[in-house]
Amino acid sequence: MPPTLCIVIVSFNARGELERCLASLHAPAPALVHEIVVVDNASTDGSAASARRWPDVRVIESAANIGFARANNIGIRAGAAPFLLLLNPDTIVPAGAVDRLVDYLVAHPDAAVVGPRLVDSEGRAELSFGRMIGPVNEWRQKRLVVGNARADLRASAIVDQMTRREQTPDWVSGACLLVRRADAEAVGLFDERFELYTEDVDFCASIRRRGRLVRFTPDVEIVHARGRSAAATPRAAADAYRRSRLAFYDKHHPLWAPVLRMYLRVTGR
Repeated sequence: MPPTLCIVIVSFNARGELERCLASLHAPAPALVHEIVVVDNASTDGSAASARRWPDVRVIESAANIGFARANNIGIRAGAAPFLLLLNPDTIVPAGAVDRLVDYLVAHPDAAVVGPRLVDSEGRAELSFGRMIGPVNEWRQKRLVVGNARADLRASAIVDQMTRREQTPDWVSGACLLVRRADAEAVGLFDERFELYTEDVDFCASIRRRGRLVRFTPDVEIVHARGRSAAATPRAAADAYRRSRLAFYDKHHPLWAPVLRMYLRVTGR
């Protein structure tokens, strides 16, 4: 029987996190017929060899670190299942979570994308969705994200309350994003100009332009360790973030892009 779901994991020097993620996807495995594709972005820590220890995991090794968007596109094209789950290696998937996420999308035919509630190892919620990125919305989002990360009681309470309700946001995090293949292919998959960060926001914007919905459900929880691979190379991750941010503003807010460039120059970034 052909798979119903293709789980795509892009990994870069995150062997320990990837091993835990794959273990969670096998203990127990999702009930629906599925395939797992790991795209390794030229890791040097043995990630690819480790992933191959799972006989049902297909590993695609890139010759270089080609970025998150391009690697995801390679993983997506490697399969043919009608549902695609894009998953970060620093996630842990509880039993039944994947099946419930697919059930949600099946029950909401007007939705192309759904994201679950992301929590850290202590159960603290992550603000994993939001309104379309722009100067004002980005500032508001960052205030809550930073405050929540610093355990600011007010910010954490707001994030917890927001993530307890079903939402129809403009985007959901690519750390765990379920999308119908037909919708993903209709928008040309991910824009490969985005090396790291904001590619999920841009992808969801393309989905919404076709009149399709992006949904967030609090009824499915996934544990997210929040950027362990990026933390291993903070300078490179920061540079990639700025490049992606500039590409995003060039594409979606061209009038603001020169202002952002001037700000980055003035601040020495």
